[in-house]
Amino acid sequence: MMAGAGEDLRALFGAGVRAALEAWPALQIAVENGFGGVHSQEKAEWLGGAVEEYFFRNADLELDEVEDFLGELMTNEFDTVVEDGSLPQVSQQLNTMFHHFQRGDGTALKEMASSITQRKCRVRATTLTTAKETDEDVDSVEDMEVTATNDGAAADGVCPQPESSGPDSQTIKEEDIVEDGWTIVRRKK
Repeated sequence: MMAGAGEDLRALFGAGVRAALEAWPALQIAVENGFGGVHSQEKAEWLGGAVEEYFFRNADLELDEVEDFLGELMTNEFDTVVEDGSLPQVSQQLNTMFHHFQRGDGTALKEMASSITQRKCRVRATTLTTAKETDEDVDSVEDMEVTATNDGAAADGVCPQPESSGPDSQTIKEEDIVEDGWTIVRRKK
């Protein structure tokens, strides 16, 4: 392999890592809401380079090692514990891309990065408040709602679309708030 080809593959792997991280809803929410502090965006950009370097320094990584590394970075840098099941998926994508890199398969790297970019979901967390009028002695209750929209060209149902909501679906009913400030969560009917 020529030196130029190796550098091209490394650049393709780096682009694939960044595509996977940019498409990761947990990271998007953490950055959008400033969970990493005022430098959340810079941390997200740094994360791509850190993950790339992690793979180059540890050639024979197991999937659980990648998952642990990403989870640790999210906890340390963004004060976020990822519990939505996306951590193993992102780890698998990154591991697969690195195997393509190791085999010198630039075409597969390009296709994978392109596929991830096309399926990318844009997520947005919004604050919901109660329908109850707030008195001076009653704290308002807030919840977070996450909605996803498909930013990519593919419309194959990969990104879950938010349900159409009636006027009461985005508020917490007064009877669901108990005196001590807790909110009762009920199943949908």
